[in-house]
Amino acid sequence: MATLYPSLEDMKGHQILQAQAAAGVRTPATTVVTEKPKLDSGTAPPVLYPNLAELEEYMGLALSSEEIQKNLHPEGSTALTPTGPAPGQLVAPLSGNNAGLRRAEIKPGVREIHLCKDERGKTGLQLKNVDQGIFVQLVKANSPAALVGLRFGDQILQIDGKNCAGWSSDKAQRALKKASPEKILMVVRDRPFQRTVTVHKDSSGHVGIVVKKGKIVSLAKDSSAARNGLLTHHYICEVNGQNVIGMKDKQLTEVLAGAGNVVTLTIIPTVIYEHMVKRLSAGQVKSSMDHSIPDL
Repeated sequence: MATLYPSLEDMKGHQILQAQAAAGVRTPATTVVTEKPKLDSGTAPPVLYPNLAELEEYMGLALSSEEIQKNLHPEGSTALTPTGPAPGQLVAPLSGNNAGLRRAEIKPGVREIHLCKDERGKTGLQLKNVDQGIFVQLVKANSPAALVGLRFGDQILQIDGKNCAGWSSDKAQRALKKASPEKILMVVRDRPFQRTVTVHKDSSGHVGIVVKKGKIVSLAKDSSAARNGLLTHHYICEVNGQNVIGMKDKQLTEVLAGAGNVVTLTIIPTVIYEHMVKRLSAGQVKSSMDHSIPDL
């Protein structure tokens, strides 16, 4: 199994560092440190792989050598050992242990959640039939559905032990309405129509996308967005795991500006998005959709 990277920049950066590590085996001045050196009192630890000039301003990115070393050398890391990382291990010399990357993760498999109703008998959840499946169309802010971590686009496989395949949107909503207010057992699959793409801001603070009404309409040539496979005719659902559906472009721009240098975007094809939000008023989305930052 090949090594995995959050972004193309992480892959290229790791390849450069691996080449330097290999050269260091033959060159005492840059030898890989494989065990913690014994230091005299007051002596600063040596800097590993100091020759990172290749990575400075790499692909237009402003990178810190110190930060890259920290990302590659957590306790027990094998990313730059002679044997390399374990197969399937995620190696992120540029992205590091990024909170947004973890918040945005679309996990494989299914999970079970326990949902309840508020004092008004509401779950804060609106469901939609798409291709014979039931999906989350709207999660209201501060609702029980938001508190248990349900997100736009999650697929609901079961409600209280009953399979939802083939149900209409109305039948799914009736099942919620009839369910016990204290405990609704649901089986959920994370956002099957969506995917995440991690990008890096350039030295001017941009990732290289133009967005209109939440939809990506163009990509800047040679930008991180273009390199990492972002596509036009896709809507942005989340920025670093935070739902941005229904936000005005100015608000979305502000979220992107405050998202840090490493940004994970969750996107969905336009044709699916438009079907998902059909019959959902723009005002309802803007006023009700949960835009909180999810817990880790």
